[in-house]
Amino acid sequence: MNYWRAFRTGLLVLAVSFLSTALLASGPWQVLGPDGGDARSLAYDAHNPDHIFLGTSTGQMFTSNDGGHSWSRLAHLGGDDYVLDHIVVDPQDSNLVYVSAWSTSSQQLGEVFRTQDGGRTWDTLPAMHGKSIRAMAMFRGDSNVLVAGALDGVYRTKDGGSTWEHLSSSDVKNVESIAVDPKDPNTIYAGTWHLAWKTSDAGANWQHINKGMIDDSDVFSVIVDHDNPQVVFASACSGIYKSESAGNQFSKIPGIPFTARRTRVLKQDPTNENIVYAGTTEGLWKTVDLGKSWKRVSNEEVVVNDVFIDPRDSNHVLIATDRSGVMASTNGAATWETSNHGYAHRYVSALLADNQNANTLYVGLVNDREYGGVFYSHDNGQHWMQKAAGLGGRDVFALKQTASGMLVAGTNRGIFYLEHNGTEWHPMNAVAVAETKTVTRKGSKKPVTTTIWHKTELEARVNDLELDSHRWLAATTSGVYTSTDMGKAWHGGRVLGQQDFVSVRAKGDTVVAATRSTVMVSNDGGEKWQQASLPNYVVGIRNAAIAGDNQFLIAAREGAFRSNDGGATWEHIVDGLPAKDITSVSFDSTHKRLLATSDSTGVIFESRDGGRTWQRGPDSGYPLRRVSIVGGRYIGATPFDGVILQPENESISAAAGMGSSE
Repeated sequence: MNYWRAFRTGLLVLAVSFLSTALLASGPWQVLGPDGGDARSLAYDAHNPDHIFLGTSTGQMFTSNDGGHSWSRLAHLGGDDYVLDHIVVDPQDSNLVYVSAWSTSSQQLGEVFRTQDGGRTWDTLPAMHGKSIRAMAMFRGDSNVLVAGALDGVYRTKDGGSTWEHLSSSDVKNVESIAVDPKDPNTIYAGTWHLAWKTSDAGANWQHINKGMIDDSDVFSVIVDHDNPQVVFASACSGIYKSESAGNQFSKIPGIPFTARRTRVLKQDPTNENIVYAGTTEGLWKTVDLGKSWKRVSNEEVVVNDVFIDPRDSNHVLIATDRSGVMASTNGAATWETSNHGYAHRYVSALLADNQNANTLYVGLVNDREYGGVFYSHDNGQHWMQKAAGLGGRDVFALKQTASGMLVAGTNRGIFYLEHNGTEWHPMNAVAVAETKTVTRKGSKKPVTTTIWHKTELEARVNDLELDSHRWLAATTSGVYTSTDMGKAWHGGRVLGQQDFVSVRAKGDTVVAATRSTVMVSNDGGEKWQQASLPNYVVGIRNAAIAGDNQFLIAAREGAFRSNDGGATWEHIVDGLPAKDITSVSFDSTHKRLLATSDSTGVIFESRDGGRTWQRGPDSGYPLRRVSIVGGRYIGATPFDGVILQPENESISAAAGMGSSE
């Protein structure tokens, strides 16, 4: 009897487990865009040049099967801090792909990733684990031979990556670029943070090839002519150099201005050795006479990271760029257009659903300058248009809307507004500063105190905004500001000596404002403040929320914290929430609940008891900065992948809450 009771209990637990898994399981969330962003590296399949790989600076791999017209997400390699700088596709076996990576957070992190099934699965090559790998190249005559450049030197494999040997001496370090002689695998060129080196005997001896180069030049790219190995090009911070003696003597190429000092990549046309492209921080340059003369063939604002030249048609060129994603030309770089359909690599800092049209969305972006600002969509994110005129390339950190439909944006330099259906943003940065003076008027012995008002401009970064019908609040890097006339004039500044504020929230006369490590509370609309008794180990606050009377919450790198007594005491929330890396906590007034997100998981969390306990909701599969609800579905802002939307058939709907359906 006890056996069968235990057996039935086990079946029940198993059934509940499967049911919970089914409820929490997420279908594929749709990446809505906006398309574009940073693109780092490109490579193509020699058997099918329409099959192109794209690497990013956040560990993401994308692929295209139509020559770069559209893209899809392929894999996430390493951490979000991994820069996928070089992709090498085996010309004999297109299922075999190598990707080199280095980390922006540590010089002790990096890998060579390898797939043998076209990208479905990946492994790391143990011998290269933990190396900051900045360059990689394959020997043209044998695809088993690859050479990698790392901060600790040059490495080579002869067996497709299974084993590696260290080729360089202690002098050859901080390698930024690498090239192999197309006819001799023992001849290797290494560009470093201090000029270039060459070995002709597989690393037994190295020579400093610096004749003709300006001393102390960082060498970002080295290429060897595929028909005549005596011709070598090297790009450096001081310009582009050409050698016709296999590196023994270089001469600086005229025609490219010195201001284009960072030439990240040189690429030679695979079918015409006379055509070479130079991707610089000031546009793409092209030579058709093997370097005798150069012409800029793109906008000078374009920052080029890599170049793809179609081996079947050299008029078809793609470039991977900062901010504008992938750009394509079909006429040999004479004209360009963006080619980012399906490729969204945007840092979304603000997400807003229009209060008058449920199908209209707005997003604020950072790090994209003239290609960023604010984007809007009238069809729930299926198509996006930029609305950034007047912002001057500013980053947008906060985005709110008034009851009349006017948009208000907090940027890295001030506050701007856009009238409903307007076409251009306008500043609203007038700050009224009071100066008190005591003077004695002529003919009177009694001093009189007067207040003189001065007008200044708010030029600080605006991290957060809170708008209601009678008061607007702005959390900035120069303090907290208040406006009672819809932004026409602001007053404020430091609060209790603090000035770098990241968040502000208000409910009635209660205002909560947070810096990275402190929380300030006002009970009279921001006139008087007191500092809350937050634990002193909290130094990474992201935002704050007000859940009810005297109920405050903060999201921080150290976790989520809750106060039930107006900030006098705080508890670290661990019941149902990750213990750290909470990116947002917000109060959903429509459904009377709190929502929380994290950049260590794609799960959305919900609380209906003021933040004491939390339940796991759907898993988006993406790290999240914040979430909103549109049409009964969750819509999320990600650090790297733009805006994502919950699928319609998700078991846990946004409107119904966790564990039930609409």
